[in-house]
Amino acid sequence: MTDAQDTAADSTLRTHGGTPPDDAGSSVPGAPVPLLEPREGIPPVIADEAALAAAVAAFAAGSGPVAVDAERASGYRYGQRAYLVQLRREGAGSALIDPVACPDLSALGEALSGVEWVLHAATQDLPCLREIGMTPTRLFDTELAGRLAGFPRVGLGAMVEGVLGYVLEKGHSAVDWSTRPLPEPWLRYAALDVELLVDLRDALEKELERQGKLEWALQEFDAIAAAPPAEPRKDPWRRTSGMHKVRRRRQLGVVRELWQTRDRIAQRRDVSPGKVLSDAAIVEAALALPANVHALAALNGFGHRMGRRQLEQWQAAVDRAKALTESQLPQPGQQVTGPPPPRAWADKDPVAAARLSAARAGVTALAERLTMPQENLIAPDSVRRLCWEPPAVADDTSVAGALAGYGARPWQVDLVTPVLVAALASAGA
Repeated sequence: MTDAQDTAADSTLRTHGGTPPDDAGSSVPGAPVPLLEPREGIPPVIADEAALAAAVAAFAAGSGPVAVDAERASGYRYGQRAYLVQLRREGAGSALIDPVACPDLSALGEALSGVEWVLHAATQDLPCLREIGMTPTRLFDTELAGRLAGFPRVGLGAMVEGVLGYVLEKGHSAVDWSTRPLPEPWLRYAALDVELLVDLRDALEKELERQGKLEWALQEFDAIAAAPPAEPRKDPWRRTSGMHKVRRRRQLGVVRELWQTRDRIAQRRDVSPGKVLSDAAIVEAALALPANVHALAALNGFGHRMGRRQLEQWQAAVDRAKALTESQLPQPGQQVTGPPPPRAWADKDPVAAARLSAARAGVTALAERLTMPQENLIAPDSVRRLCWEPPAVADDTSVAGALAGYGARPWQVDLVTPVLVAALASAGA
């Protein structure tokens, strides 16, 4: 970045204010400036213990928040591990770390303990960072900040352009980051992703403070930092795309067996499951229940460029499912905890359906007044649970207690409780 660009960025940060932009770039006067190079150039990739130790010392000695980002290889590799970690901090500059060569970054995580980490869409990166020993105790999520501030587009590129007036090159976001060595253009892109992240954080903090929402955002960030790792999803095979076509239990058994076989193969080969066998092919086989390899090969997703051995392993999975007893077959639907799907409320409990309609209308109106998405104002699931089983006396105390029990933050409870109490009363709760 040139001195002139530095001056422009500082000016942008000083002058940013007013209402959120209607579209990216409208809050910054003049044409957006392409951001082509990191200000200190592309840093060398850290891929050995000595270089990592030097980086740990530099970032520990730095000042202020630290910008953190991670690149995964979604769609190429099995799982969601990090294949590049990018950081930037005042006094330390930028760093690109290869977590394949340096799989334990706990020393860096410890050096940054107590420091505020600035991430964009933090919940996407925290699981893979946690795997390599990096877990923040404090954070600022620029994507969530943008949502709370009412920005209509909250991707990193849109936010940097709309708030700071710079255009980030986003052409490498979906590449295979497990590639080694990483090409220079990819490394430039990765370094630029953290180049202005702290600047963006500072501007958004000012905007949230201007709107009276900063305390709300801080409560949200604290909740993200304190959240435990997500529990493994139960019956993940049920999320196979196209499952709505599968009705019979025997067919469900085929989906489960094919999905689990594919998952074992993908994990062993370290490739994305979709590269082993598509969801569409799994559903096709489940619906057809092929009798043999010849019949399987005639189905979409199995015939082209698939060898006899591969076909036999898939047919064996189908045959295993076909041999299951009735008691071993999966049930048609997952066991649901909590209220049924809202579309069924009118038939199951018309009074509850009326409560939900009134509550949704109230939450929508409040979210519009606050210029933020409804789901950030209050989790839709919390509203559904409250409306399905409201307190015996739906007053401020009982509704606030119920929302807090569902995990709502204090700011959400304070804002939404009066709206929901009124909605429940109007619907006769």
